Amino acid sequence: MATTKWTLDPTHSEIQFKVKHLMISTVTGSFKQFDGYVETDGEDLTTAKVYFTADVNSIFTNNEQRDAHLLANDFFDAENHPKSIFESEKLEKIDDDTYKLFGTLTIKGNSKPVVLDVDFGGIVEDPWGNSRTGFSVKGKINRKDFGVSFSMVSETGGLLLGEEVKLQAEVQFVKETQALLV
Repeated sequence: MATTKWTLDPTHSEIQFKVKHLMISTVTGSFKQFDGYVETDGEDLTTAKVYFTADVNSIFTNNEQRDAHLLANDFFDAENHPKSIFESEKLEKIDDDTYKLFGTLTIKGNSKPVVLDVDFGGIVEDPWGNSRTGFSVKGKINRKDFGVSFSMVSETGGLLLGEEVKLQAEVQFVKETQALLV
């Protein structure tokens, strides 16, 4: 069967994370540089193999001092681990537009299994004749599971930074015009 490759369109995609600060508000960050692709048997999404990388050095939280700290060893250790990587194992269909994506996430050299919720946006043809597909992806991880163990307690005894990190991605892919033979 022919393999179809879908290439990430970074100009119509975004990758974000959210974490509690002082356990009273949420800080949002994003990665400005990332890449990825999906391979399927034909257009059968249940056969999808997903590969995604985020350039850790492109982290952006709207605060230069915080961004610099996130690149340090306390957090991502970007000098030694410049990429975060996701590789899927399977995509399980829940209903027509909802899936569970099982895979391995690697952050700071630590690889752990994760399950992400995926909402399928559909497949359309753009004005230039390209087939495109879009997805909303959400999940949660514990940052300490990935060696991001920065910990500090406020003067009142509360945690400075939450352990749970919410992941969210809005991604669009373009179908490559030439099918690959397996």
